Amino acid sequence: MTSEASVTPTARREYTHTIRLRYLHLSRRAKSQLLTEFCATTGYHRKYAIALLGHAPRLLRPPQSRRRARHYAHQTLQVLTAIWNAAGYPWSARLQALLPLWLPWARRHSRIPAAVDRQLQTISPRTIDRCLQARKRQVRRRLYGRTKPGTLLKHHIPVRTEHWNVTTPGFTEIDLVSHSGNSAAGEFAQSLNLTDIHTGWVESHTVLSKGQRFVSAALEEFRRALPFALRGVDSDNGSEFINHHLWHYCQVHAIEFTRGRPYKKDDNAHVEQKNWTHVRKLLGWDRYDSPQAVAAINDLYRHELRLMMNLFQPSVKLLRKTRVGARLKRVYDRPQTPLDRLVASGAGNPAKVQALLRLRARLDPFALAEAIDRKLTRIYHLATRRHSPRPVRRWDHEWLFRSVSPRRAAAGPR
Repeated sequence: MTSEASVTPTARREYTHTIRLRYLHLSRRAKSQLLTEFCATTGYHRKYAIALLGHAPRLLRPPQSRRRARHYAHQTLQVLTAIWNAAGYPWSARLQALLPLWLPWARRHSRIPAAVDRQLQTISPRTIDRCLQARKRQVRRRLYGRTKPGTLLKHHIPVRTEHWNVTTPGFTEIDLVSHSGNSAAGEFAQSLNLTDIHTGWVESHTVLSKGQRFVSAALEEFRRALPFALRGVDSDNGSEFINHHLWHYCQVHAIEFTRGRPYKKDDNAHVEQKNWTHVRKLLGWDRYDSPQAVAAINDLYRHELRLMMNLFQPSVKLLRKTRVGARLKRVYDRPQTPLDRLVASGAGNPAKVQALLRLRARLDPFALAEAIDRKLTRIYHLATRRHSPRPVRRWDHEWLFRSVSPRRAAAGPR
């Protein structure tokens, strides 16, 4: 008799079909004997075996694949991947929102059939996730920071214990991102990020030292470059922010200055997220400690990267959170670029807003991506490798357009 462990599912189905034909025409006593043998061979419970053999025989059919047929053409996925690479790997909802801005320029770089164009205009975020799933697995994240808490003037700067529920631009969060590599000795570059809470507008500037005057000077540069009035600044408790220079600067320019709670990074969640997308994802964790590197990074921040992120990169905002049992459901609004949010608010500087709209109409986002890649390559060569993490091989992408190389370095050590 065949042992239960050696019977495969296919053999068990075939054996059941053979026994069933005999079982239906036997007497009661013979059925009992055959049932005992059948249970010993298959390992089935006796009651289950009775129900299984008591039905009319059915034709054995091989298991059929239930996978869906391929709906999107290979060229559709190529165009989608090229835009995803050039845009800096946005997640599916943002990628779907930026497609209308990028497709007109994609048509200029490559001949896109009408069927592919229609598929790109109707593709859903869930389908985008499935198409890009294999490539997304290669993206890695690492958090890093080197700041010390400040102790001066804390009694003058109020602690913001709740999230700002602002409906106009101008209330911002600021933070520093260290470019010290593996060593915090000496002076090294620091990227100062300013993020507007309502629109998601981001301004960045690199300083070679996080001295008090350097940070105040960078904030003055931000105030002049922003297309709206700077009304509020919220920072962490680092000494580069909690000092007389920045506090006095905010008092002179009527800027509300607040700080988050110590050891509560969620109080500055908006700028913490931008620290990854606007700095770490591009520059990684290498050490930059030369004036040439600082100048090259600032050249990228002031021009191509600023335009790419604020004019062509949609973002989402959290509308509300609802608890459903043990789960927390988050509801987000429709993805929009910071410029579109600024236009919808109607609170920006009219002259600057109109100039930005005209600039976006004539800018090619693929050319911007190519320029960003060229500048990033030069910046990588200016890193101090002796104090930088071990370099890793950048993962390759498929290039769709011959005249454009839509690559974005996913920096960070393994």
